[in-house]
Amino acid sequence: MDQFRPRNDENPVREIQRGVEDLKSLLEGFFKGRGTWIVIIILVLLYLASGFYVVQPGEKGVELLFGKVKTITDPGLRYRLPKPFMDALVVDIAQIRRAEIGFRSDGARSRSVPPEALMLTGDENIVDVQLFVQYVINDPVKFLFGAQAPETALRASAEVALRGVVGENEIDYTMTSGRMDVQQKVQAYLQRLLDTYNTGLLATEARLLVVDPPAQVQEAFHDVVRAWEDRERLIKEAEGYQEDVIPRARGMAREEIRKAEGFKAQRVIRAKGDAQRFDRVLEEYLKAPEVTRERLYLESAEKFLPEARKFIMEGGDSRVLPLFPLTQPTGPAGKRSEPRRIEPSSEKKGD
Repeated sequence: MDQFRPRNDENPVREIQRGVEDLKSLLEGFFKGRGTWIVIIILVLLYLASGFYVVQPGEKGVELLFGKVKTITDPGLRYRLPKPFMDALVVDIAQIRRAEIGFRSDGARSRSVPPEALMLTGDENIVDVQLFVQYVINDPVKFLFGAQAPETALRASAEVALRGVVGENEIDYTMTSGRMDVQQKVQAYLQRLLDTYNTGLLATEARLLVVDPPAQVQEAFHDVVRAWEDRERLIKEAEGYQEDVIPRARGMAREEIRKAEGFKAQRVIRAKGDAQRFDRVLEEYLKAPEVTRERLYLESAEKFLPEARKFIMEGGDSRVLPLFPLTQPTGPAGKRSEPRRIEPSSEKKGD
């Protein structure tokens, strides 16, 4: 170690040269022994250790053997042969990505992109449409090797799908009742294009943010939309009124029918009872006509003169005695006095 001791030399350049020569002699001495093998072993271990890689949750690893896909690995600590034998690519399949068609957002603000947003409808009107697409990586192998720049292909495919579906429908339908239908058709059309181009992407949502006519005629179209909404509201109110009145009327009709049926049954039963009673009275009348006739007469008199006092006289020549009190006279104190009973004479009429 004497060569590393400081020397009293006033020339610094010569001092540096001597230090380099001392280091060179030391390394030469080291490599003449086992040092070369130790270095080689360390380098080999470092080379083999470069084959370790980590796949995070929500990711997939794609291992390549001489550039060809060998296997797809799950999250965790993984190992493959170092380059150039094998390589590993990690793809995030859980991240929800987004694409903007017809506009660009910058933080809380967004600006329209007319070349993408303006398009023709089926009735040859111009409409300003902004589409928001969310997608994920469905197949990492296709995403990596199926298409060149798959996310760029998705943007172009989304614009193609949007123009195709909007061009099939009228502007009023796209702006009002057909909005949800247009979104579903755009998403299905976009997914077919992505599958055709082998992008490995899955469109999870396609939502129309803005569907407006050009600014020059926007207010007039909004008036039409408001009128259509008022029409739909009035229709719903009328349907609600109908649903309230019709069941009530049907219930009242069924109630009247039940009352009529009950009245009918009551009248029929009463008529049958009257007929049976008449038959029994007829049978009794045929057995004793005069007795039955008299009884019927008395019953009718009781029925039609319920409040009147009635006196039944026997025989055609019977008459009321002049002094027989037919009413109850009022006494001095205002009380009714008991009628005076006059015994009929036992003498014969001719005497």
